[in-house]
Amino acid sequence: MRRLTVVQLLPALESGGVERSTLEIAEALVQAGHRALVVSAGGRLVPKLQALGAEHITLDIGRKSLLTLRHARTLRALFARERIDLVHARSRLPAWLAVFALHGMAAPAKPRFFTTVHGLNSPSRYSAVMTRGERVICVSQTVHDYVLQNYPDTDATKLRVITRGIDPLMFPRAPHPDRDARAWAASQHPALATDGPLLLLPGRGTRLKGHADALKLLADLHRDGIAATLWLPGAREAGREAYIAELEREAASLGIADAIAFTPPTDQIARAYAASSLVLQLSRKPEAFGRTVVEALSVGRPVLGWAHGGVGELLAQLQPSGAVTPFDAAALAHAARTLLAQPPSPPATIPHTLRAMQESTLAVYAELCG
Repeated sequence: MRRLTVVQLLPALESGGVERSTLEIAEALVQAGHRALVVSAGGRLVPKLQALGAEHITLDIGRKSLLTLRHARTLRALFARERIDLVHARSRLPAWLAVFALHGMAAPAKPRFFTTVHGLNSPSRYSAVMTRGERVICVSQTVHDYVLQNYPDTDATKLRVITRGIDPLMFPRAPHPDRDARAWAASQHPALATDGPLLLLPGRGTRLKGHADALKLLADLHRDGIAATLWLPGAREAGREAYIAELEREAASLGIADAIAFTPPTDQIARAYAASSLVLQLSRKPEAFGRTVVEALSVGRPVLGWAHGGVGELLAQLQPSGAVTPFDAAALAHAARTLLAQPPSPPATIPHTLRAMQESTLAVYAELCG
């Protein structure tokens, strides 16, 4: 493939799955000899992006204001000045700005237009812009089906399913039990200094992550005589104090307050997986992919989650015994008891790798820009 100049558009580079994918594709482009640019309002990941050899252009293209529309002209000038071959929009407002910027540009100077549907956004004319790419990458089969169901006029032949991926070296298989990891976990919070089963539910401090379901599950296990503990890394964060206080009151009413650790996010999540006995994925809202499932299984830990969205898709493929009918608390407790008593063998290989995602994305670029 000839050397390309590719620009990715997104609101900001602070944190999250969209931002992570942006950096991963920028890295793949640079390693393949292409030029990678990213336009966003900036954020803490900009230095990391630049360290990969990519370029960042600061422009606030994610602010939901009519004034943001003026940036379409700026983008049009940027596309022409930098001789952009391909514009890859990863969010709705940046995608609309790209559409406006590309309008009226004449071939051969006009870049090709790609989009990635990262989430299951509420169907609307505003969200429909993500289906307007000449190629539309869907981060799971769940997203692919969602797009066709809600936007039936979409040309299915331009959709490409490219699942998100992990670097297996970052999530190496760990012994089970892993005594060193468990000792490390005990140093993170007093509640984790026990020998009983450890349940892990990583995720932000938001109701959508299903923390209340995890509390109910822990109480059910305690009633069955299983002295498990629950670790919620990421739940305790600035601005979520009222939510944590609510969960703490609920834990006290269930009689399990001493068996729960609410902690800030950890930068050693693979070690947290290794310390655990069972990883939970209980998002109340269906997720587009469900990276936690792949990460935990790569480390060799069983996963228990609601069988909807991308999480249900991954569990059906990789560990069906962990898939539970959404919001069925009794079924969740039964599955947890089974998985703790007889942990299933982890998959021999994890197909959803970072390298596969990067190579597949560049191959889609080559379809139009070869």
